[in-house]
Amino acid sequence: MYSRERSKWSPDSRDIRRAMSEERRKRQAARQTDSVSRKKAFPYIIILVLLAGAYLAWRYYKNHKYDSFAKCLASKNAKMYGLYWCPHCADQKQKFGASFRYVPYVECASENDPHELTPTCKAAGVKLFPSWQFGADPPKEGELELRELSQKTGCSLP
Repeated sequence: MYSRERSKWSPDSRDIRRAMSEERRKRQAARQTDSVSRKKAFPYIIILVLLAGAYLAWRYYKNHKYDSFAKCLASKNAKMYGLYWCPHCADQKQKFGASFRYVPYVECASENDPHELTPTCKAAGVKLFPSWQFGADPPKEGELELRELSQKTGCSLP
């Protein structure tokens, strides 16, 4: 609307209020839309966090399931002799998962020649791998199931 005194266009106070009200309504509608979308997304975020937590707990349990069993083997003087390049030794280690770090392990490959045995393994009389020694008994050759290890040592499986 034009003011009669001036030749320039001058907004009327009602026009200003109307424009301000429209702007306010637009901002309010945008906030409500954002609020509604946040409220809808929140349960999905919670579910996603819970699923991620459950997955991590399952993975940790799977990898550390035999920690107490491996520690018990160590306390009963069970010892595994192996070679880093031996596939059967790798299979034996894999049965324990991350818990293998608690199993007393003797590496029998010499640093200079991987096919030459270390003096410790020669003294123990180990010829085939993997081999398990239980206390003062002679080493038992071959890959053993965890159930067999449990029976020989009296350690309970989880």
